[in-house]
Amino acid sequence: MSEDAEVPREALSFHGNATGAQVHLDDQRSTARRRSTFHDGIVFSQRPVWPGERVALRVLRHEEGWCGGLRVGFTRLDPAQVAASCLPPFVCPDLEEQSPTWAALLPEGFVRAGNVVCFWVNRRGWLFAKVNAGRPLLLRKDVLVQGAPLWAVMDVYGTTKAIELLDPKANAWIRSGEPVPESEVISGEECVICFHNTANTRLMPCGHSHFCGSCAWHIFKDTARCPICRWQIEEVAVVSSLKAEEGS
Repeated sequence: MSEDAEVPREALSFHGNATGAQVHLDDQRSTARRRSTFHDGIVFSQRPVWPGERVALRVLRHEEGWCGGLRVGFTRLDPAQVAASCLPPFVCPDLEEQSPTWAALLPEGFVRAGNVVCFWVNRRGWLFAKVNAGRPLLLRKDVLVQGAPLWAVMDVYGTTKAIELLDPKANAWIRSGEPVPESEVISGEECVICFHNTANTRLMPCGHSHFCGSCAWHIFKDTARCPICRWQIEEVAVVSSLKAEEGS
């Protein structure tokens, strides 16, 4: 089935029974709040999620004093078959070790209160996330999407105290956001920061060429130091084809 096919789908909510020991859901099962501690905050979608389908949520509350925050991903573990008392404290690595589950920690800037985060997996098994209307960030590439349904799994962990599931139909930037074109970037040529664009720049004078233009300019403006060797950046040189240049 095409990722872009229009298929009527029940709006996503949290599964009502399979929740971490510290999770409190509201009556609509759209809001999940962790009562105390920094763990036992695992929640699932109430139905399987299609490849390419966006899971959208808003961070409602951020709590200082902990390290790390929200984890997101997908699992083949059917929450209807899981007793809440059997859920481990953490999705990473506990649930991943117990079941076919693939999750990732979101960058710190993604999980501030008020941010809208959406995440999805494409047909190649690449897990992406983005915050507000920003660019997609590739989190991992190893989700098994064939052969069994996938449920969304979230861990209201650490600094993330409460989240709310949103309806993508009410958020135009989520609804119209296109999956990352699978033919756009050749394997081995991706920017090592965003994994979204082709690496097509050189940082001068060190010559490292692992970054797309957008990420290279962000580095130049933020620190002006190469992340690989820490040399001072004096210039960002755009190269039309790094592989062609390397072979010349």
